[in-house]
Amino acid sequence: MPRASLDKDPHEVAAMFDGVASGYDRANSFMTFGFDRRWRTTTARVLDAKPGEKVLDLAAGTGVSTVEYARGGAWCLAADFSVGMLKAGLHRKVPMVAADAMCLPFADNSFDAVTISLALRNFVDTKGALAEILRVVKPGGRLVICEVSTPTFAPIRFLHRRFLLKMLTWVGSRTSSNPEAYSYLAESMLAWPDQRTLGEIIASAGWTEVEWLNLTFGVVAIHRAAKPL
Repeated sequence: MPRASLDKDPHEVAAMFDGVASGYDRANSFMTFGFDRRWRTTTARVLDAKPGEKVLDLAAGTGVSTVEYARGGAWCLAADFSVGMLKAGLHRKVPMVAADAMCLPFADNSFDAVTISLALRNFVDTKGALAEILRVVKPGGRLVICEVSTPTFAPIRFLHRRFLLKMLTWVGSRTSSNPEAYSYLAESMLAWPDQRTLGEIIASAGWTEVEWLNLTFGVVAIHRAAKPL
């Protein structure tokens, strides 16, 4: 079965996630020791989606995050490049659409907010995707990104970098039909920029009011930004 490389060819990434879709949510919870649920809850609070709003949950996978964001009454759409991931989430009661983050099939100014959870690092062009997302968000609308980041406490940062690849490879070998996919996930985490650098990339794509919140000692961070009026 395929695994993507750090070149992040979109077809390789989609094929890789298609191959692990059936067990992805279970493996994700296992390898994060259940923290993924806490991260989703906090992301939902930061997003603060309200009734009457339209929210795009981009790279939503099976839609587990979309369900969380829709609890407040907003209309939330799950979009993903991996059709296999969407099919694995068809039992969830949220609308779904196959979509490429680099060329979104939506009109300008369509959404009040866009959110991405633990998936931005899989996009082939981070700044390009952020600029395309900006296009479909209404003026004054918001962007909320939950993504892996750099632990702020030096001992945790050392352990995180030293053992992450080994741990995810071990998890993948026991929970997935494609263990090599988890090697890619670990490599993509280790190659991902820190909090400030990602904030600068977001700002360079045209977003304003960029700020971030560290979770779990900075292992994950939530970045929030707004589209200029």
